[in-house]
Amino acid sequence: MEYGYFFTGFPGFICNQLIREVLKRNDLKGVIYVLVLQGMMDKARKERQAIMKELDLKDEAFVLIEGDITQPSLMSSIDNHEYLNGKITHVFHLAAIYDLAVPRDIAYKINVKGTNNVNNWVRGLTQLKRYVYFSTAYVVGTREGTLYESELIRPKSFKNHYEETKYEAEVLVDKLKREIPITIIRPGIVKGHSQTGETIKFDGPYFMMNFLDRLKFLPLLPKLGKGEAYVNLVPIDYIIQATTYLSFLEKGIGKTYHLTDPSPYRASEIYTFMMEELINKKPMGTLPLTVGKWFLSIKPMRRYLRVEKEALDYFTWMGHFDCTQAVNDLKESGIICPDFKDGLKPMTAFYLKQKDNPNYQIPIL
Repeated sequence: MEYGYFFTGFPGFICNQLIREVLKRNDLKGVIYVLVLQGMMDKARKERQAIMKELDLKDEAFVLIEGDITQPSLMSSIDNHEYLNGKITHVFHLAAIYDLAVPRDIAYKINVKGTNNVNNWVRGLTQLKRYVYFSTAYVVGTREGTLYESELIRPKSFKNHYEETKYEAEVLVDKLKREIPITIIRPGIVKGHSQTGETIKFDGPYFMMNFLDRLKFLPLLPKLGKGEAYVNLVPIDYIIQATTYLSFLEKGIGKTYHLTDPSPYRASEIYTFMMEELINKKPMGTLPLTVGKWFLSIKPMRRYLRVEKEALDYFTWMGHFDCTQAVNDLKESGIICPDFKDGLKPMTAFYLKQKDNPNYQIPIL
């Protein structure tokens, strides 16, 4: 039977990169079906065209389907349900809202209700071989210490509504493991490609770069707090390669994987590396994190610095992700997570090239 791959989250960066990798891994065999919001259709057509040209695909090998995961029917045309039922073998659910500052009602509607709608549709697929769900390692919320792939424990609290709703969504998917073949992917904080530096938006670690770039005129720049927490940054190419391999690995069925850096650096180390590479300075002194948070509570200040105040919570969170299961199951593939320092030069070069491009900077509320 010919493979039929169904993706949510197109034309998002992670999704379009994953589509490329899935097709390459399977010798360009199979048909791609992507669910696209009506308002994203023009962008989706352009990205589809780019992928088809790059991989020399036939027109019928890549199908755009208008729809919305927040609607129970998913697809705008009910005819698509019957048409797709016997064709879909692999579902990759990536659609979500990733903003750390997102209001809870919006996050719940997209991340939780949307995932529940996808789950309900997936359960009816007669030819399904794998359902791959993109979660996040940060479903652990404020739990600290060593955190394992086999755990899905509701913490006492979450750092933001993104974490909370991704936890609730993962619980829904995890329950289906008894019924259908599922693989859950929990990435760390995703950064640009380890070799090219390419990314689609400057969030996560790029807030640190924004901060340094905006304040580089100062004679000295202090550290933000003690910076003892480990910050788990993972390049997009590792996420894509590892996800693709694990999605077709038979022993990956029923497992949850931390696609995290087995040897992450502390926040203070990352801050120092970035400062030296970006503005050729070293940090002097320490600014208490409480003062930094106070500054970022002032809207004009955080907009000038282009930093979400929620990002500072990850400078003090003392959790460490155990990724033994992922590392072990990836051994035969030769896929390993690159060292953060090895990708810092291309990451910085890409940032400097695009830092003033509004398409890369996210709106700061």
